[in-house]
Amino acid sequence: MKIGIIVGVLIAAVFAAVITTSKVTEVVTDHMEAQAGGVVKTSCDASIGPTLPGQADRGSSDVNKLDEEQKGIVALIISIGKQRTLSPRAWQVAIQAGMTESKLRNLTYGDRDSLGIFQMRPSMGWGTVAQVTDPPYQVNKFYDVLLAVPDWENMRPGDAAQRVERSGFPDRYHNWEPMAALLVQNEGQIVDVVGCGSSVGSVVPPSQAAAQAIKFALAEQGKPYVWGATGPNSYDCSGLMLRAYESAGIIIPRVSRDQYKGGAMLPVRQAQPGDLLFLATVPSNPATIHHVMMYLGDGKIVEAQQTGVPVHIRDFSFDEAEVVAQAVRPGV
Repeated sequence: MKIGIIVGVLIAAVFAAVITTSKVTEVVTDHMEAQAGGVVKTSCDASIGPTLPGQADRGSSDVNKLDEEQKGIVALIISIGKQRTLSPRAWQVAIQAGMTESKLRNLTYGDRDSLGIFQMRPSMGWGTVAQVTDPPYQVNKFYDVLLAVPDWENMRPGDAAQRVERSGFPDRYHNWEPMAALLVQNEGQIVDVVGCGSSVGSVVPPSQAAAQAIKFALAEQGKPYVWGATGPNSYDCSGLMLRAYESAGIIIPRVSRDQYKGGAMLPVRQAQPGDLLFLATVPSNPATIHHVMMYLGDGKIVEAQQTGVPVHIRDFSFDEAEVVAQAVRPGV
């Protein structure tokens, strides 16, 4: 309790009118160490990575056992997902469902009238026998039903698969999580899904550079928003983040969509001071990211928001519309 009170007091200091480098450093370091001590193991990339990271060896073992038919179905799942501009999380859900239901094979038999990769039943409205044994139809149909599941993109992949399949054994979809994450990484050409940088086995470690980045961003308050500007007299959203972390010796990409890939990821609700938060037209699709801001802790962010609004601190809620489910920690 005493530590929590001290941390709260220090966090509040970030928002004082006059903030020194030493005070910001103290606030950020103490807050992040306190949070890291009580965090549970969870996905460092909530959109695609394993919910319990550090299982890369198990995933590799399962991948190495796949034959050509199974690999072909994985490739089909990923290629159709890409064609439909679905997020990698959707591919992972489909792979876990397919592996659970059929071992990623286009079966011509199953329980009652269940058929195909996902054991779809014609009697339950999934399609005709010809359709539910046609691989492209099956994959597209699975995605159609998945997209109709409310908030599926914020579920653990196995839970989302269960919402589509409605199995009497819901926990079994989780068994293939490490394998599916590795396939998304290797076959889908997504960088470092399983490891998420140095975060294997736990949440990503605190970054000391966050203190300097916060100090820089706060010092730019009042400067105008200008689209495409990277300082020193004006900024757009990503320009401010670029220069803030540059001041700490960390180079991140120029635009917000690329900054999303510019560090280690962690669930947004576990964001700590200095982490980058993102808004997207479709929060589950990183390709639609249009804004980036810096989390300060205690429900506050600093940002260069839009034309006519200078760089400022404002209140922030993780329940705001368009918030992407992953925060990014530059330099990790």
